[in-house]
Amino acid sequence: MADIRHKLVIKAAPEKVSEAVTTEEGLSNWWCKQTTAKPEVGFVNTFTFGNSPNEMKVTELTRNKRIAWQCINSNDEWANTNISFDLEEKDGRTILRFAHSEWRAATDFFDACNYDWGRFMTSLKSFCENGTGTPS
Repeated sequence: MADIRHKLVIKAAPEKVSEAVTTEEGLSNWWCKQTTAKPEVGFVNTFTFGNSPNEMKVTELTRNKRIAWQCINSNDEWANTNISFDLEEKDGRTILRFAHSEWRAATDFFDACNYDWGRFMTSLKSFCENGTGTPS
């Protein structure tokens, strides 16, 4: 199994970062413009890139601390992977530990997704700090 991990410091309170990764408005402003999402355990968020929908079931939601999803419908390599956002407040900032875990193998697609997640983490940071992200 392979995991993608990123750690970043965001100059914003955990409440703001949590909202950005749980709400339809937040997610559509830094990750995917075509988003249907609710901050509710059991809800299936849908992120559509082009004609390709990705469905992520919200599996954990600890306000301002941890958000987790399970990929239930996507391309073969994302199927049954998990995405998590762990938030920690430190000195008025948020330390975000992101993971896209339980990939079956570290393939070329895995490598490309690692790069893309890095770009989207920069987009999330920008959205939380300045109000402007660069979603797909």
